[in-house]
Amino acid sequence: MADSSTQSIVVGAPPDQVAGVICDFARYPEWTDAVRRVEVVEEYEDGYASQVRFTIDAGVMADEYVLAYEYAEDLTRIEWHLVAPSTMQKAQRGSYDLVGNPDGTTTVTYTLEVELSVGMLGMFRRKAERMIMDTALKQLKRRVEAPGAAQ
Repeated sequence: MADSSTQSIVVGAPPDQVAGVICDFARYPEWTDAVRRVEVVEEYEDGYASQVRFTIDAGVMADEYVLAYEYAEDLTRIEWHLVAPSTMQKAQRGSYDLVGNPDGTTTVTYTLEVELSVGMLGMFRRKAERMIMDTALKQLKRRVEAPGAAQ
């Protein structure tokens, strides 16, 4: 598997509110630029998604894939992996770690490893991962902090 990349951001909301936005997969197309369609394929007994199909179009890369999710009991860690290879990806593993801060904010740490099906030089792959992560974290922050975004 490829090396993982990690980035963090501070979001102006408590961890449960951040987790609520992350776990509301059906609404991703409303606030995530590259996500065109999301379908929850399977759910756990508690109603949280166990498998989710994503259709993305990021201009230079379009793909459809299914991720399997697991959650920490208190939702401070949400992790996923690619169920089966897709057109663009051989493998993907990722996680969000949510740490509540004394001031009521949350530090969100996003870790991502992607092994592409297409050849890409390591430095370009790492740059692409950083851009994807940076965009994802900024869009998450904007969504959580938006007026009326409370879950």
